[in-house]
Amino acid sequence: MDAVSDWVTEPLRYQFMQRALIEVVLMGAVTGAVGCYVVLRGLSFIGDALSHAIFPGIVIAYLLGHSVFIGAMVFGIMTSAAITVVATNRRLKEDSAIGVLFAGTFALGIVLISSTNNFTRDLASFLFGNVLGATTNDIWVSAGAGLVVVLFLLLFHRELLIVSFDRVAGESMGIKVFWIDLLLLLMISLTIVISLRAVGNILVVAMLVTPAATARLLTDRLPVMLVLSSAIGVFSGIAGLFVSYHADVAAGGTIVLVATGVFGAVWLFAPETGLITGRLIRRRIGDELGEESSVLFESPQILPPSP
Repeated sequence: MDAVSDWVTEPLRYQFMQRALIEVVLMGAVTGAVGCYVVLRGLSFIGDALSHAIFPGIVIAYLLGHSVFIGAMVFGIMTSAAITVVATNRRLKEDSAIGVLFAGTFALGIVLISSTNNFTRDLASFLFGNVLGATTNDIWVSAGAGLVVVLFLLLFHRELLIVSFDRVAGESMGIKVFWIDLLLLLMISLTIVISLRAVGNILVVAMLVTPAATARLLTDRLPVMLVLSSAIGVFSGIAGLFVSYHADVAAGGTIVLVATGVFGAVWLFAPETGLITGRLIRRRIGDELGEESSVLFESPQILPPSP
């Protein structure tokens, strides 16, 4: 018991671990909630695209000596608006608009990097995450952005829900689908900014999709899915952080691996929908029905009378 207690308390003796813990809790809760709408609307690709599209903002802010979070946020907002506007052209589908802008903005980031000799590991950390380097200012930025995202989710829950399942019905009900789409993209962008320090913009799509996909296997109700997804995101962040500390491996990758492990366990053993448990339940039901039908067939009370 003491060994378990030491395993938990030892890392928390250091301030950088305390800050990292707060950061991963914020990241897990927000990515879990927003990820539900990403999964329901099949927007996994857009999460990946936006995480790469903000890269030029990170590079520009870094080279100018400003906050990379602000740079990422500005480019995220610009890209979200551009995707929504370009996708209004009836000749282009949304995924085409995403592909064009994603590739173009990421290429811009690469060109900017190649034009300077000041590219260092500090900038690379935003590709792969460096949660142990989180500062108090990073935490405040993440908390502020997370609060904005949660408020928008609460205020526009009905509209987001309707548009997620039936856009045509939403339009017929007077919902401004264009603005709801833009709002969701902006929330995804803010969520990516929150996750930059923890898992980097390459792995952030995993935290947007994996906890929500796991929760989707467990429930059909959106409110329950939101709570479960956030809880799984928070658990993955905390567990991954502690495992990475004791194993001396990358925190961002470990957090994503924990989330993936939880998904695998649920996929196999979830009640009713799990690959293994689902088969066992169906087999048991089949056996019970077989026994009941056999008993009923052999019961003299229900046999047809003899002629």
